[in-house]
Amino acid sequence: MSDKKKLLLHVCCAPCACYVIELLAAGNDITLLFYNPCIEPFDEYLKRKVQLQILLSNLPEGEHIRVLDCEYRNEDFVVIAEGLRGEPEGGARCASCFELRLSETARLAKLHGFEVFATTLTVSVHKDAAMINEIGEKLSNSYDVAYLSSDFKKLGGYQRSIVLSRQLGLYRQNYCGCAI
Repeated sequence: MSDKKKLLLHVCCAPCACYVIELLAAGNDITLLFYNPCIEPFDEYLKRKVQLQILLSNLPEGEHIRVLDCEYRNEDFVVIAEGLRGEPEGGARCASCFELRLSETARLAKLHGFEVFATTLTVSVHKDAAMINEIGEKLSNSYDVAYLSSDFKKLGGYQRSIVLSRQLGLYRQNYCGCAI
């Protein structure tokens, strides 16, 4: 029997995931969740999803990591973003988007018996880790599944993600995915 925790890790993109997987693989039995209805257009969504498979095929620990697949449900994002089109980056629209994605992660973590859930979103220097963690903790209480609070960009995490993604030849997008 393994001492590793059963972790459902929400993944926003392969470049952010590469460092977080490297960091968490030793102590966790990781399953990735690619649920990102905010990504537009659909071709961009597919490109990022394919990059995740490329990442796993190139990581030593990749053969032990599963992916919990979600369909593209852009309408989920459109509904929560309605009325928030004028919000600045990092504002209420982003908070709603984080909550949407983490809520689905927490729900699936509970449904499939994961001990803990987390997200790669906090590796980005463009994302507010405190906001994300507050949402994650709230959802942890709602779904009764532990949340791994993090700020993966700290201690060189963001820089390491850049190095790893370049070494692996991963596509690095220049926007979060939200076209609003």
